[in-house]
Amino acid sequence: MNITALRPRFMKYLEPVADLFVRLRITPNQISLLALLAGIACAYLFFQRQFALGALMLFLSAIFDLVDGSVARKTGAHTNFGAVFDWIVDKYVDALALLGIGLAGIPIISQFFAVPPVADFAVVAFAIIGSLMNTFIKPVVYAEIGYKEKVEGKIDDPLEGVGFFGRPETFLVLILGGISGFIWASVIIIAVCTNLSAIQRIVYLYRTLA
Repeated sequence: MNITALRPRFMKYLEPVADLFVRLRITPNQISLLALLAGIACAYLFFQRQFALGALMLFLSAIFDLVDGSVARKTGAHTNFGAVFDWIVDKYVDALALLGIGLAGIPIISQFFAVPPVADFAVVAFAIIGSLMNTFIKPVVYAEIGYKEKVEGKIDDPLEGVGFFGRPETFLVLILGGISGFIWASVIIIAVCTNLSAIQRIVYLYRTLA
């Protein structure tokens, strides 16, 4: 079980937001672009060590990312490009948010151990790799095995509920870390948990596909 499995429950609270975008005639792709812009703003604010404001921008990016699919469903605007663009935006936001923290130069593990500052950036890099790899596994499975059936614009696959730490958990940890002032702890948690979650998915695929 992960937060992704609870997505339908969250979406009912965002329906008014989706309805507003529909009335304003803002397209799903434009909403995805807003998610990207909010992600870029988050990265810049993290770089400036304004972590609380960065967390707010990341929260807005997450809202936009959730709403674009609902708007597409309400307007019948599902397109293959839209689905691909949404994936691309997600990965850019994930990487940029963590990169912003890395470029801020805050001590992560160097505050506990006698290691050079580059070790702190290595932890950030490990977090970025884990975050991207944890979700990159899914499109590889789609391409290699052939999952094509879509439910409300999203491919329905067995990996949806596998992995204890995905993108929603990453966002939640970053937002809480930014608000609380423990952004360094967020990076460590993400670095460890995303890679462990990726391994969990690999083990699941091995057991079911080998």
